[in-house]
Amino acid sequence: MKRFVGMVLAMVLLLTAACAWAEAADPVQGASGSWAQINQSMARPENWQRYVENSLFTLGAGVPMEGYPEYTVLDWGTYPSIDGSTVCVPLGMELARQHLDIAEEDLQGFVPFSTTHNAYLRLIGQQPNPTVSIASRNAVLDPEKPVNLFLGTEPSDEELQIAADAGVELVKVPFCYDAFVFLVNGANPVENLTVEQIQKIYTGSLIRWDQVGGAKGELIRAYQRPANSGSQTAMENLVMKGVALSGAEPAYITDGMSELIAAVGDYVNGPQSLGYSYLYYVEGMYKSGEIKVLAVDGIAPTEDNLRSGAYPFTTCYYAVYRKGDTDAEAFTAWLTGEIGQKCVRQAGYIPVMDVE
Repeated sequence: MKRFVGMVLAMVLLLTAACAWAEAADPVQGASGSWAQINQSMARPENWQRYVENSLFTLGAGVPMEGYPEYTVLDWGTYPSIDGSTVCVPLGMELARQHLDIAEEDLQGFVPFSTTHNAYLRLIGQQPNPTVSIASRNAVLDPEKPVNLFLGTEPSDEELQIAADAGVELVKVPFCYDAFVFLVNGANPVENLTVEQIQKIYTGSLIRWDQVGGAKGELIRAYQRPANSGSQTAMENLVMKGVALSGAEPAYITDGMSELIAAVGDYVNGPQSLGYSYLYYVEGMYKSGEIKVLAVDGIAPTEDNLRSGAYPFTTCYYAVYRKGDTDAEAFTAWLTGEIGQKCVRQAGYIPVMDVE
């Protein structure tokens, strides 16, 4: 088995594209992963600053790969094995820049997040992320080290139950704010929806755009995401608050956030569409067609409105780890401290601490 893993990892380095073989080598991640949901540059900003000096979180020593001595298998050292939500890929990249000085061309291979539900399954089940590589160094990270830190959206009720059934207590610590937002096509005249209108749309009792100030005779195409996706969990917990969503037709349930945005931005059918996502993702990670972010109850999702809680669907992203994992706890404490929060800000998020 170890020799087989070594052969597969060598292929990753040779091809510098872990996702091409991930479905066969890693059934949890599958062939998609978070990078399939990103079409914008994730390069570091021109004014990037180094905030971390003499990091306590570093990779360990390496050993030659069995059967492939030209390649190295690196120990994780004191750096956590991280997986998470698509929307936190840029943060994972920033942390690798700051602590490990990972080159830009290596960051996609080093941050192969497997999307929210898959990442929670890895964390809860202490499953490894065997696809982490540093191609320019001909190195892979120990493929047997369990994921011990999740970065992203809060766990769903089902994920919490999976953890409870496994005897695992999850600790979640917020490190940034974001807005859960509703999206329409740029050609749609609607600029605002109320919380009540949104709930009625998604329970099926409000079905036409002219009922909310839109075009006459146009039915609302209300898109949803699959259960246990980060945005669907937010929709259930943050927006509906226990009110059951109506069952959407299969054509209106999109596997990824990118497919939802593409549907809303579509030139032909988009003007009838309504969807939801996270503001950070919409503004910087995926572009498709022309979309518009709505105000809710007349309140726009600005930073001030998120910090004050005025925007109705203000949410957070979390560092989540298994209770008792002192290494993940230490890294989370750093992430929510002043230097960690500066790194969060530099990656484009709104940190929970007010830092420049």
